[in-house]
Amino acid sequence: MATADIDLIAIRRHLHTNPELSMIEYQTQVYLKEIVLSWGSPWLTIREIPAIPTALLVRLTGSNPKRTIGYRTDIDALPIKEETQLPYASQNDGVMHACGHDIHMTVALGVLAHFAENQPTDNMVFLFQPAEEEQAGGKQLYELGTFVDEWRPDEFYALHDQPAMPAGQIATRQGTLFAGTTEIHLTIKGHGGHAAFPHQAQDVIVAAASFVMAIQTIVSRNVDPVRGGVITIGKLQAGTIGNVIPNEAQLAGTIRAFQQADLEMMQQRVREIAQSLATMYGVTFDLELNQGGYWPVNNDQKTTAAFMAFMANDEDVDFAISQPAMTGEDFGYLINQIPGTMFWLGVGDAEHGLHDSQLAPDEAAIAPGVHAMIKFLNWRMEQ
Repeated sequence: MATADIDLIAIRRHLHTNPELSMIEYQTQVYLKEIVLSWGSPWLTIREIPAIPTALLVRLTGSNPKRTIGYRTDIDALPIKEETQLPYASQNDGVMHACGHDIHMTVALGVLAHFAENQPTDNMVFLFQPAEEEQAGGKQLYELGTFVDEWRPDEFYALHDQPAMPAGQIATRQGTLFAGTTEIHLTIKGHGGHAAFPHQAQDVIVAAASFVMAIQTIVSRNVDPVRGGVITIGKLQAGTIGNVIPNEAQLAGTIRAFQQADLEMMQQRVREIAQSLATMYGVTFDLELNQGGYWPVNNDQKTTAAFMAFMANDEDVDFAISQPAMTGEDFGYLINQIPGTMFWLGVGDAEHGLHDSQLAPDEAAIAPGVHAMIKFLNWRMEQ
């Protein structure tokens, strides 16, 4: 095998054409495994997890290891109908790699291919992780005891593509890169009735409206303005006709903050407001808050200092210091357990953001992403 013989563009296009949703990435996992096995590397071991069959781990035994370095990529797609008109557009109707995980996987394979051919000094563990978009696959794998003994990295790295950045540019920062997130699911139940006789009903729509407005004060009055946060309700459904007060209203939204302590405080304030409004309006609030593994992505000081210093001093790398983003990522849970660094890789589609049905990442980002990580990891192993 020669790394130069690997057609990363063809691999990326195959992955893009065949996206799969969280926890059902069966064909994706098989495809990745077949590629890795085809290399026949004598220092490479594959591991599968029976409880999460779409996960794939690959371990490379180092020639003179001082540590184990981990690299993680996510592999799932989104329930979005693709509208790019690309010749290699999704063939799975209503499913699309609209968050660029096809790019993530391709870069990971490029890096892995190099070290499968050129034995690394340190041990390496590559994680092809299912279910980043929902169900927090990284947290599930960790809690199953996946990362123990020779499979536990001493430090972890991962990337996320960024359409707003030029193709191939790399960016990160010390501290928090991405926010932690919590899903809000709320069902309000009351007693419906005729719109002309609201005094004979328990109006769930008024209660829902009050809830939406009340929680907007949490960020402005309970969160340090320097740190920031977001609470958004994106779904409110109730009723079927204008002259009937319905029995039930359903709401869904998100809570986001850069600090885990702020996120937990905001969760508690949402609970308190829900409880008080339930009493005020005489209705029932069935509230579910789910954070799962979507913790803030807090980059480790030591690994990030090394990463930033290398990238900033490599004349072949277009490097920038990024601002924190309210984007959520379940890699935040993993690097809360194992120190590590996440970074942006620019993919040059400023017109279309992540989760856009017309997102078309520039494939020119792949090669510089692969080369930068290979050079960094080789340098890191010398430290």
